[in-house]
Amino acid sequence: MKTCLYSPYFPKHVGGGEKYFLDVARALSRYGDVSLAIPNDQPDSSEKIYDRYEKFLGKSIEDFSLIKSPLGSSASFIKKLLWTRQFDLLYSFTDGSLFPSFAKKNILHIQTPLKREPASFIEKCKIASWSFINTNSEFTKNVVEKFWKIKVNAVHHPMVDVLEIENLQKTIKKEKVILHVGRFFRQLHSKRQDVLVDFFAELIKKDPDNSKDWKLVLIGSVEDQDYAAEVLKKAQGLPIEIIHSVSRPELNEWYAKASIYWHATGFGVDELDYPEKMEHFGISTGEAMAGGAVPVVINAGGQPEVLGKNLEKWLWKDMDSCLEKTLELMNNESKRNEWSLKSAQQVHNFDQEHFEKNIDKMMNQLGLKKI
Repeated sequence: MKTCLYSPYFPKHVGGGEKYFLDVARALSRYGDVSLAIPNDQPDSSEKIYDRYEKFLGKSIEDFSLIKSPLGSSASFIKKLLWTRQFDLLYSFTDGSLFPSFAKKNILHIQTPLKREPASFIEKCKIASWSFINTNSEFTKNVVEKFWKIKVNAVHHPMVDVLEIENLQKTIKKEKVILHVGRFFRQLHSKRQDVLVDFFAELIKKDPDNSKDWKLVLIGSVEDQDYAAEVLKKAQGLPIEIIHSVSRPELNEWYAKASIYWHATGFGVDELDYPEKMEHFGISTGEAMAGGAVPVVINAGGQPEVLGKNLEKWLWKDMDSCLEKTLELMNNESKRNEWSLKSAQQVHNFDQEHFEKNIDKMMNQLGLKKI
């Protein structure tokens, strides 16, 4: 079977969406040859692209061929349409724009909960060519079905590399670290590192004795230099470490070291009015849980799905509840250990086995078989 994956964000971006993109490619390689589409006008060499994502994932993606595509370029509608005919399966991601496909089978993945006008008649005609539509979370699914007025066939949660991270707990000791991982940018679903710095400063004021040995660690690449500089300025004089460049093995070690994980995407924003500014799912939260960090995260977007019923106690809505829950853990090591184990258990719902089973279920519905 000849499969192609296309995303308007690949190979320009490196983040959770791109990890999902490449995890899908790996899962689909059990069904045949997999190619990754890149725009015809893509300036980077194949070697540079392979290297970028190998550093990001900590594993090679050279099993997948890179294929030049008119998709995502200024090529004509007809040229794009005819190009899709060569594939048995096209697995496409959308940024909100839609196009029809002539591949034998087509899967459309919607990862952004955009609040937009219902699909027009022309857009519905385009959607009709897609055999299967999925989203990355129940949160995204609910927004898409409500505002786009289209049927979503399934939710396919992103994969967390559970075993790879979990095994580090055997050799790495927990430290008094509150961790956050996410790119530094201000637009759309900003990770709100500025808010986390403010929270941590208030935490120290609230309980200086019990917080004196703790530090906040913010890890993430920079997409907005001004915003990163703003966060750095806020953090001056506080026990806060900011790391902008880290390898995948180093990141996994931080997950294993951290005792608590913070996440504030969507803070101060109405979820109903601006769903796109929420965390769409929250892979980094799941990765931290695999490392045994207890997630004290905002009760918004896809975050409640990651924590599930077992960990919903640690969801918060405002600064006071975040600090209260954080101090409850900071001041009680046995409680941290108890919830660390529960966090690691919960994230197995998003491990490779579950991820591939969901892929297989989709393939079965489309009548596609493994090689």
